[in-house]
Amino acid sequence: MIGKIRLTRLFTFEAAHALLHYDGACRHIHGHSYKLRVTVLGTPLQDEADPKYGMVMDFGGLKKLVQRELIEQVDHALLLRRDTPAGLLTALQKLHQKLLLLPYQPTCENMLLDFKERLKQQLPPGIVLHSLTLWETENSFAEWHASDN
Repeated sequence: MIGKIRLTRLFTFEAAHALLHYDGACRHIHGHSYKLRVTVLGTPLQDEADPKYGMVMDFGGLKKLVQRELIEQVDHALLLRRDTPAGLLTALQKLHQKLLLLPYQPTCENMLLDFKERLKQQLPPGIVLHSLTLWETENSFAEWHASDN
C-alpha cells in the first residue's frame, strides 16, 4: 500500500502586533490568540525495520520542528515592522519587551508567507508543505496552499 497522505498538526500561540500606517483600529498595538494549522504531504515509510514504519512523519517530530522554527519566536512577542518609529522601539526595548522586528507588515497573510518559507527549508526529505491556515480570531483566518502557488 503506497499513497500520499496529508498529516496535520494544530498549534496555538499568543502574540501582539500593530499595522504601521494602517487606516483602521489595527494600527494600534493589540493582541490575538492565534491558531495555526500545518499540513504536510508525504508517503508513509515502507521500511519495516524503521521505527517510523507506516508514518509520513512522526507527529512529535512535526511538533518539535514547528515549535523551534515558529512558535518559540512568535509566542508572547510583539510583532512590528522594522521601520516602526525609533522612539516606540526604544521605549519597548528599555522595558525588555519580546519584540520581533519584521521586514514586512505583520498581517495574517504576510505571517503565513513567512511561516511557509521557514518551514519549507526545514522539512525532512520526501515531505512537502501542503498548506497552512492561520486564525487571527475565532472567525477570521488566512490560508496558504502549495497547489495555488
